[in-house]
Amino acid sequence: MSTTSDAAVIGAGIIGLSTAYHLARQGLSVTIYESGRPGYGQSAGQSRIFRHAHDDPRLVELAVRARHQWDEWSDQLDTPLISADGAVALGDAVGDRRAILESADVEVVSLDPESLREVLPILADYNGQAMLDVRGGSIDTRAAITGLADRFRDDIVHEEVIAVHNDDDAVTVRTPTTMGKHGAVVVCAGRGTAALARGVGLTLPLRLGAHVRVSFRVRDSTVRLPTLQDGGGHFGAEGVYAAVYPDRSAYGLGIADDVDALGDGSIVDGGRLGDLATAARQYVTTALPGLDPTPVETVHCWVTTLPWGDDGVAIWRTGPVVAVAGHNMFKHAPVVGEALARTVVGGRVPAGFGPDDRLGDSRLGAPTV
Repeated sequence: MSTTSDAAVIGAGIIGLSTAYHLARQGLSVTIYESGRPGYGQSAGQSRIFRHAHDDPRLVELAVRARHQWDEWSDQLDTPLISADGAVALGDAVGDRRAILESADVEVVSLDPESLREVLPILADYNGQAMLDVRGGSIDTRAAITGLADRFRDDIVHEEVIAVHNDDDAVTVRTPTTMGKHGAVVVCAGRGTAALARGVGLTLPLRLGAHVRVSFRVRDSTVRLPTLQDGGGHFGAEGVYAAVYPDRSAYGLGIADDVDALGDGSIVDGGRLGDLATAARQYVTTALPGLDPTPVETVHCWVTTLPWGDDGVAIWRTGPVVAVAGHNMFKHAPVVGEALARTVVGGRVPAGFGPDDRLGDSRLGAPTV
């Protein structure tokens, strides 16, 4: 059995589905390869944070563009994909990030202790730097994944990709029972991306790890529930993030730490994932009295990080094969997918997205074009 299309996308997470969406908008026929359920790999979970705040101003610019596209998707799917609660950030980095946001004309508000209690009433008393990203919010991940995947329900091959190789006239994608021929292939397969890319001569410097997010019931779902980023350590942990479920019943919360995996994907210290879940529960007990500290759901997912930062993103290309890798890409998915489609159609990686550009490195920050 063979499947032939103008372009193939390997991986039906949010980046793969966004890429397929933009390729189809360019008039290309698309085949998607996904061995599991769409959106249940690195895109797993009920919600994710949409935020404009980043240390690299280029990511702020991309987030502004992405927010507009999220609004377009909301209109097309006839459901709000980002909540209207905003995004709260705490900690010493707030001042610098607020300045970057203001320079990009992003609506941001400084919060004193009284206004913080009004904006995020589930939080314990806090008297440090705080701000509200007004157009931030929680992304309804399931609605986004389902809505985009439904557009390609007849174009998904539900099998694992074994190999990709470039023939003289097409790129061949082999699965256990199919062999597809395509004009171009985009690899956005999470932890499987580096191995497939290596098969066509691309070396991606990814660090592989595993991460855990724990969800807690909201005691009063009628209150305002913005997303939270806490980098200050006031409540005993740094690098905390949280986003509310679409039905406002629970908050998914994680500590920005993960467990290293070996190159073959094996995890030697799996018990540390339990330690991180315990740390999340301890944080909730101390910092978020508006949540019940008894976990209601736990999500484990792979993490693929580039050497220049936790928010790093890059696109590689060799002939008609394109690969993308990075971390924390969900919020930027509309513009990353657009850049991947432009790479396929235009035959080159758009300026600002190549590995040498080190997108997401706060020490750089030249504007994107």
